Amino acid sequence: MSRIVYVNGTYFAQEDAKVSVFDRGFLFGDGVYEVIPVLNGRIVELTHALERLNRSLGEIAMAWPCTRDEFCAVLEELRTRNQLQEGYVYLQVTRGVAERDFAFPAATPSSFVAWTAVKKLIDNPLAVTGVKVVTVPDLRWKRRDIKSVNLLAQCLAKQQAANLGAFEGWMTEEGVVTEGASSSAYIVKDRTIITRGLSTSILPGIRRKVILQMAREHDIALVERPFTVAEALAADEAFLSSATTLVMPVVSIDGHLVADGRPGPVAQRLRAMYVEMILQEAAH
Repeated sequence: MSRIVYVNGTYFAQEDAKVSVFDRGFLFGDGVYEVIPVLNGRIVELTHALERLNRSLGEIAMAWPCTRDEFCAVLEELRTRNQLQEGYVYLQVTRGVAERDFAFPAATPSSFVAWTAVKKLIDNPLAVTGVKVVTVPDLRWKRRDIKSVNLLAQCLAKQQAANLGAFEGWMTEEGVVTEGASSSAYIVKDRTIITRGLSTSILPGIRRKVILQMAREHDIALVERPFTVAEALAADEAFLSSATTLVMPVVSIDGHLVADGRPGPVAQRLRAMYVEMILQEAAH
């Protein structure tokens, strides 16, 4: 069965789904997006995703393409039509179709596209082995807190990491880690989690938000501050988080093992707690 894709009010087989060449997302990257996990046939962490989407839209003065109830109904209909049990829903909102001009077009409705993808989130073998990361220059714009579809710098970072046999690129400025190309970055030193505080320099990750909340609720020491590459190389543990990795241990940075080169206890504990939490959400 062909995957079903949603484009501006209509559900299509993926091979028939099309967007206009005049769509501002295509022409300018003038849009935002979200990736929302699906577990046991249920969309989870939807509230967090809608909050962040609303913030991103507001920061770039873009209108919602429909009501929020209609928006959620589209996502659930997509999940149902594609019989998705585990994976994610991807959605993208752009400023719509208009003649190519840098200034915002007047009275142009926003475009809304979405689809689903199958992916193992819970029994991910990489969570057992851990992953390798490499540091790469952070080439992005100055409003990284907006989940924009402008992802060329992240693509370059991901490709550089892939060329070096790594899972992720940790982007850096003046020796300090900002975040991963598609993830939030953390280290652990003396049983304390260290991760950069929120600002326009990083994306407000949903997994980051929940991980920090869990750490506080379970009395896991936490500091929100920038950390250097040198600190990361000397850390007791490192890990990353994202919609598709949840909590993922990092075992190597720039070819150097993190501690003994195995997933650490803090990352493993956080992942176990995270998995339990979202499975409970899916069950209810």
